[in-house]
Amino acid sequence: MSDKFRVTLAQANPTMGDIAGNAAKAKIAWDEGKAAGADLVAMPEMFILGYNPQDLVMKPAVQAACLEAIKQLALDCADGPALAIGGPYADNDKLYNAYFVLNGGKIVSKQLKHHLPNYNVFDEVRLFDSGPLGGPYAVGNTRVGSPICEDAWFEDVAETLEETGAEFLLVPNGSPYYRDKFDRRMSHMVARVIETGLPLIYLNMVGGQDDQVFDGGSFVLNPGGHLAVQLPVFDEMIAHVDLVRAEDGWVAEQGDRHLLPSGEEQDYRVCVEALRDYMGKTGFKKVLLGLSGGIDSALVATIAVDALGAENVRCVMLPSEYTSQGSLDDAEDIAIRLGVHYDYVPIKEGRQAITNTLAPLFEGLDEGLTEENIQSRLRGLLLMAMSNKFGEMLLTTGNKSEVAVGYATIYGDMNGGYNPIKDMYKTRVFETCRWRNDNHRDWMDGPAGEVIPVSIIDKPPSAELRPDQKDEDSLPPYDVLDGILDLLVDQEKSVADCVEAGYERATVKRVEHLLYISEYKRFQSAPGARLSKKAFWMDRRYPIVNRFRDES
Repeated sequence: MSDKFRVTLAQANPTMGDIAGNAAKAKIAWDEGKAAGADLVAMPEMFILGYNPQDLVMKPAVQAACLEAIKQLALDCADGPALAIGGPYADNDKLYNAYFVLNGGKIVSKQLKHHLPNYNVFDEVRLFDSGPLGGPYAVGNTRVGSPICEDAWFEDVAETLEETGAEFLLVPNGSPYYRDKFDRRMSHMVARVIETGLPLIYLNMVGGQDDQVFDGGSFVLNPGGHLAVQLPVFDEMIAHVDLVRAEDGWVAEQGDRHLLPSGEEQDYRVCVEALRDYMGKTGFKKVLLGLSGGIDSALVATIAVDALGAENVRCVMLPSEYTSQGSLDDAEDIAIRLGVHYDYVPIKEGRQAITNTLAPLFEGLDEGLTEENIQSRLRGLLLMAMSNKFGEMLLTTGNKSEVAVGYATIYGDMNGGYNPIKDMYKTRVFETCRWRNDNHRDWMDGPAGEVIPVSIIDKPPSAELRPDQKDEDSLPPYDVLDGILDLLVDQEKSVADCVEAGYERATVKRVEHLLYISEYKRFQSAPGARLSKKAFWMDRRYPIVNRFRDES
């Protein structure tokens, strides 16, 4: 029997639906594994198609194309190590989330996912059938067990594999990021190692898919739950893991153990990677955004430059007569610091033309929110015109606090194709700006140093749609608002829970009301980077028509 077994891990970034491109990435990983003398090359869950595929995977043509690509990979990778790759498998009117093992020019084994996640962003019960509990597959004279992602969060799959002869566990994953999720993964995987006594290799994909970012961070645990290898988060890479046979079974040799960045850094990188991949995978090269001189657009501009480079970012100031000189100065200042293209497009004449057009209809009526929203919608119109003319995707800049309570104008400042800070509360926007000013990393394309002027961070937030307007004229202070929203949205707490936490009931009820009546706006809003377990879109799906109010 062999006393050494090498696994080549591909912490790789698939593109949804690019079956040929994903197969080509698998072949590159296999070539590297072959050159390194690997016994097995492993790709992540559902890699041939991409993850999370939603209803795309239910299309028979997609299923057939994936299987054909996997069969061709088996032929292309016949002379060398085994290749394990995730993909859909249709059989007798059933559809499975499968892990295919290729060797000698053939598909030699199919592992079928048993536990189907059906929470947060996952709808696998809708998409797939549950596979039976099964045994390991053989690579040479070594038996490998592969619980697929969710299967490793439960005892039964891993224990069945151990009882039927698995010598180590290789867990392929499509596990998207939310803050502190890594700790949850690690605790579950340590539990599987303790229960089975087997080494465990956790392989996760990287890259952005719509709102989700897969953060990698693959690792290897030895019996007893001891960490042997820790790959970095977010980086696409290929790594080799060596297992050696000891008296009591296989043990992984010690390898690199990368440190995990802070939560602030991981959140910011998710925003950057989400935008970078959303652009790259949809074919856009350049973006534009309205730069108001406020903190939200300043942060989005910085994220865009870090993701795409300053040469691919256009910032546009669209001032009205209510725009302060401070905002004009701050917008120009950050544009210069970031090195972006900067346009100045006043809206006063256009606004007056619209006002004149509507004057006969509005005669005798007081000015108010309608006139404020005309400014925002005019800006949205002009930005979309530039987007169309220049072929640049428009970014929208509303934070989670505003998105939650509808403090944004639909068809106005909500216009855009992507929102990098959609799941970032306003209080965290401030924290993130300070973090970015103090930190620079090699994955950022923007400059180091204080890129966001302190004057932007320090001034009171304002939409500047009327004289001397401040956000707190319409909303509770952001620390109060965000505290209530965290309870109502992220923790699904009741009004009574919020009151018990120290918030005034009238304020809580007002926030709850705004949250519910703004659902129709969120339904039409741009996707954005997911940072939490309760991001608006797939994590939290509420009816638009809804008369329920919590009277607790």
